[in-house]
Formats: sequence, C-alpha cells, structure tokens
Amino acid sequence: MGYELRVVRESPIALADLVKAVEAAGFELRGSDEIVARHGDGDHAVGAWRGQVVGEPGSDWQVAQLVRLSGALGARLVGEDGEVYALRDGVVEVLADGTALAIGAFDEMLAAGPAAWTP
Repeated sequence: MGYELRVVRESPIALADLVKAVEAAGFELRGSDEIVARHGDGDHAVGAWRGQVVGEPGSDWQVAQLVRLSGALGARLVGEDGEVYALRDGVVEVLADGTALAIGAFDEMLAAGPAAWTP
C-alpha cells in the first residue's frame, strides 16, 4: 500500500454531487468508486471514492490531478501526516509545519504524464 492522500472538505459531499463535480472538471467516475483522468490514448486512475476521495499517487501527474480534483471539489488535499498539497502561482506545494516546499510546476507535472516514479 502506498502513501494515501485524502481530498478533505469542510462538509461531506454526496455521491451524486461528486459525480457532477468530477465530470465538470474533466474526470470520469468509473464503476461506483474509481476516478480516472485521460492522458494520451488511455484513462488512468487518479483516486477512489470511499465516502471521501482518496488516492495513492505513484507519479507527479497523479499528485497534480489530485490537486486539481480537490480544487474542483472545493476541498484540500491532505497527506497521511497532515501536510497539505496546494497550487499557488502555478506551482504545487506541500505545506507542513508552517513551511512550504515547491514540488513542481503544475503544467509540467500534468505534461509529464502518469509514468510511475522509479526508485
């Protein structure tokens, strides 16, 4: 199991409202729980609906997609350790313990595609 990121909202979202927001943002809800985004000729998993949206990203592309999805849902993207992932001035940042760390340019992260991180 990878590192889990959660899309956290102040108020819960109903599945019907999730579907509308996901589709409006260009994502697709596959089945009853998998959220996917297109890249190239394929669909790639971004997260899953488990009463809230969760994801276990394996690439910068997936992190950027989760940041984009959290914005579309009016939510925050929060890691297991309480850090918050946010988009500011075109850069994805991780905010933890009062410190912001840039992890990449949003557009570049999306353009890189879903290729998995390698050790």
